[in-house]
Amino acid sequence: MLSLRKRVCVLGASGYTGGELLRLLAYHPYVEVAMATSREYVGKPVHYVHFNLRGIYRNLKFSEANIDAITKNCDVVFLSLPHGVSLNYVPKVLETGMVVVDLSADFRLKKPELYRIWYGYDHPYPDLLKKAVYGMPELHREELRNAKLIASPGCNATAGILSLLPLVKHRAIDLSKIVIDAKVGSSEAGSKPSIADHHPEREGTIRPYEAEGHRHAAEVEQELSGIVGQEVAVSMVPHAVGSIRGALASSHAWLLQEMEDLELLKLYVATYRNEPFVRIVYKVPPGFPDPKYVVGSNYADVGFAVERRLKRVTSFAAIDNLVKGAAGQAIQAFNIAMGFEETAGLLIPPLKPA
Repeated sequence: MLSLRKRVCVLGASGYTGGELLRLLAYHPYVEVAMATSREYVGKPVHYVHFNLRGIYRNLKFSEANIDAITKNCDVVFLSLPHGVSLNYVPKVLETGMVVVDLSADFRLKKPELYRIWYGYDHPYPDLLKKAVYGMPELHREELRNAKLIASPGCNATAGILSLLPLVKHRAIDLSKIVIDAKVGSSEAGSKPSIADHHPEREGTIRPYEAEGHRHAAEVEQELSGIVGQEVAVSMVPHAVGSIRGALASSHAWLLQEMEDLELLKLYVATYRNEPFVRIVYKVPPGFPDPKYVVGSNYADVGFAVERRLKRVTSFAAIDNLVKGAAGQAIQAFNIAMGFEETAGLLIPPLKPA
């Protein structure tokens, strides 16, 4: 067992996603967390920031992000850095031969020109965009095996794709007109509060943002278009809600022909029957997927409803934005790349009540 263990560095370990990586990796059977970096908290123990990890990492302190030290002490690097910052590290780390799992958006999109449109910069490494594997196991399990650069999906994109995959894969809907309504908790905004996201302003809110078009739509379009080999058009409107964790995608589409519920259910079963972390919610309590019942876990709950008068089908996916939408999915992809059991370190039931 010890010979199989990979030494891991979490780059940017003081934020919420970095903290979730540390939490989930703490008892991973094939991982030793050797380094955790933070510019702000160098020299401080990890529990100085992540109080929930007190007593878990007794000797681990935050260190500087030094490439030479990372190369010497680690085999794999998880990057939990702001969009645009990973670009400063990923090429250098890859040159050392280490496996990279990047949780930012910096390598998710295959077309370099999309970074100018959605992120406002020209991507300096188009060659690496070609090499990166989009880290969603439900889509790219085979490509992830032995991958060197994994681009972990965004949380809203994850929920949107998982909600729509059965309908798109089986060409049951009009692919030119899909609308995703995403509602997400405050932890999506990160650990540094803005004027709109600190508690007095966020609590009790139900507020749309980036309503003209959210950048995660580019990921959804890219991945679903790749599934069917034709352009899929997706509009996404996210909403900030008062919960701390959780993302719910309600994806509205229009059926090409009348379909009974059981016919639709078969599409979901065919798509997800062998997926270890996707659960179908159909005519069981609480009725439809709810992020409340996946909190703290890597599970995604999916379901659907049909308005027959208009042939509208709405497909739902509920995830914990910090786990299946970030750290958990990244570890799931890492497990596949390393040849470990896909579920290693992740078979944790959701919390209840949460």
